Amino acid sequence: MDKFRYRLKELRIEKGFSQKKLAELIGSNNSSVCDWECGRSEPSLFYLVKLCKVFEVSADYLLGVSDF
Repeated sequence: MDKFRYRLKELRIEKGFSQKKLAELIGSNNSSVCDWECGRSEPSLFYLVKLCKVFEVSADYLLGVSDF
């Protein structure tokens, strides 16, 4: 899941979102986003889908399965 945490942070910064703003957009809290970016925990499928929608990327990309 290392690629996930790096891609999550990279996409968040590219969009200009703070962790708090991203959390608001997906209905989570900023401590969860921080934990995901630091590799302390992983999002549930529910939040993974929401992240993909916010960033307009596939789950495969976000999880590091593909580079597209």
